[in-house]
Amino acid sequence: MNRLAAFALAVALSIPMLAAADDSPVPPGKALVFTSFRGNGEDGLHLAVSRDGYTWTPLNGDRPIFQPKVGGGLVRDPNIAQGPDGVYHMVWTTGWTRSGIGYASSRDLVHWSEAKHIDVMKDEPKTRNVWAPEIFHDDKDGRFLIFWASTIPGKFPETQEGGDEGYNHRTYMTSTKDFQTFTPTKLFYDPGFNSIDSTIIRDGSRYAMIIKDETRTPPAKNLRVAFAESPAGPFGPPSPPITGKYWAEGPSAIKLGDRWFVYFDKYVDHRYGLVTSPDLAHWTDESDRVHFPKDFRHGSVLLVPDSILSGFETAGR
Repeated sequence: MNRLAAFALAVALSIPMLAAADDSPVPPGKALVFTSFRGNGEDGLHLAVSRDGYTWTPLNGDRPIFQPKVGGGLVRDPNIAQGPDGVYHMVWTTGWTRSGIGYASSRDLVHWSEAKHIDVMKDEPKTRNVWAPEIFHDDKDGRFLIFWASTIPGKFPETQEGGDEGYNHRTYMTSTKDFQTFTPTKLFYDPGFNSIDSTIIRDGSRYAMIIKDETRTPPAKNLRVAFAESPAGPFGPPSPPITGKYWAEGPSAIKLGDRWFVYFDKYVDHRYGLVTSPDLAHWTDESDRVHFPKDFRHGSVLLVPDSILSGFETAGR
């Protein structure tokens, strides 16, 4: 579609056209979509779009586009990965305590399957929480990895006193090929400290996990990076902080051009931040350049074709 036709479509749909700058790192014919929630996650999945990776505009009038009610009834930390068949798979946090994770799928990010609740910690009945699940497609083994943060009281006593309200998280995982059967849940990553909000990216022949150090005493609350030769690990020791001293969580990463963009929730400042890197070792803070919708919260970023974007626009009429 040429720019004149795109403009006509935008006018017809009464939706502002999002133009890509000539120097945008987003490829022509593509757009970035970010998943999000508002408030405590009561009203469902929200979406935002960007043509340059810096300025984000809410889709669907910032109204929720999917409102599942499973588990604890919330939609927090929505995370999406696309499978090799083009289907998008989403997982999310359904409640603050115990609970499990929510799951649904879509071919266009507008129309969703019936949501289901997966009790990923059913074999650990003392588990306090299941937070911020993420999903990653393991191309080599043809499966999806699902991983999240949980506290199991009594485990990892060496870091028990450093958390908030007795929480002492580690990252756990399961895997599936069909979202019907799942491998037994197991410990995925123990970086040696209380940790949440892990995400995985592929960087050439290696894999990187970006994770939050959730230590409260002494305060950390920052993001770090660990590396592995396989998405299933084992991941090595975490790096020094990549987001400054404190108060960063909910990382979501994507490579645009020759740089990695790592978005994160600066939750004390009630805004979103951004660090970029050419090599996942040297970082530049570009938080002052990013602009997100008000009250934007922890989600995930995707690169989608314009055909998907026009589906959002139509749904938002």
